Amino acid sequence: MQFGIFTIGDVTPDPTTGKAPTEHERIKSLVTIAQKAEEVGLDVFAVGEHHNPPFVAPANPSVLLAHVAAQTKSLILTTSTTLITTNDPVRLAEDYAYLQHLADGRIDLMMGRGNTGPVYPWFGQDIREGIPLAIENYHLLHRLWREEVVDWEGRFRTPLQGFTATPRPLDGVPPFVWHGSIRSPEIAEQAAYYGDGFFANHIFWPPEHTEQMVRLYRERYEHYGHGSADQAIVGLGGQVFMRKNSQDAIREFRPYFDNAPLYGHGPSLEDFTAQTPLTVGAPEQVVERTLGFREYAGDYQRQLFLVDHAGLPLKTVLEQLDMLGEDVVPVLRKEFAALKPAHVPEAPTHASLLAAREQQTAPQG
Repeated sequence: MQFGIFTIGDVTPDPTTGKAPTEHERIKSLVTIAQKAEEVGLDVFAVGEHHNPPFVAPANPSVLLAHVAAQTKSLILTTSTTLITTNDPVRLAEDYAYLQHLADGRIDLMMGRGNTGPVYPWFGQDIREGIPLAIENYHLLHRLWREEVVDWEGRFRTPLQGFTATPRPLDGVPPFVWHGSIRSPEIAEQAAYYGDGFFANHIFWPPEHTEQMVRLYRERYEHYGHGSADQAIVGLGGQVFMRKNSQDAIREFRPYFDNAPLYGHGPSLEDFTAQTPLTVGAPEQVVERTLGFREYAGDYQRQLFLVDHAGLPLKTVLEQLDMLGEDVVPVLRKEFAALKPAHVPEAPTHASLLAAREQQTAPQG
């Protein structure tokens, strides 16, 4: 099972000091956080795509990820998410194949349609067409990575005639794709149709909602003949804040929660932690809560945590990563591995996808 972190790159004032990092400081901190994630033994670093304040998550995540690739050796780099609706599939095909080469295959993508209304017209699109855009654009991207020469005509972009996206994917193996969604069953259906992964954001909604979305994806994955439902490739998000003593964690995190740009000024911290996967407490509580995700999501392949949101100072974020690496992830690795049936696959990587392709094409007999 893969463990890692994802960031939305928000530039938020620290409510305890009133001071916000500069954009430069926040951008550089994302690199430091990624390096720390590898240092403490995590597997994955994911960065979102935003085009509006208060975020400095890159408009083109491949820029940041290429830089991080040069600073790391083993970390899998991914997006959370790439906007398949407002990006040109041709540009995505070329940018992420290029990044795949730079990172020696340590790259996959999470596709999402985005839910920030103003972004759509900034790129000449209409949010009311979000689902059709996601479906059509990904269909084209999927072909561009797998076909040398593509003829294409659709609703949302100019036709292509005899087009070849360059560079070609590394070793002829396209990056593995996760489809990220909070609430759209059409995206779960899309992931299942292609046999891709499905990533449930898993932050703002109660477990019952995530359970329904994951079950739909698993059922449709089996329907399309990619394997049994329990072999579908599932990822979950989550948010944690830890201190050795749970009361210290609650006391320290409360002002950040209360003023968070995404969920502040709403339900209380206690209500939110009771009704969603947000876990604030000691590392042992994070372990117990995370192991509980399996009860309604089944055996899954990737767990990402949000640890740098809401104005938390970099020093505190790095401390969170130390606790993940020392006290949480080693226990989760052992426990999840003991529970996972042998027929349930691990998360795909470039190496495993390449090996599977070579096995399929090897002479029989």
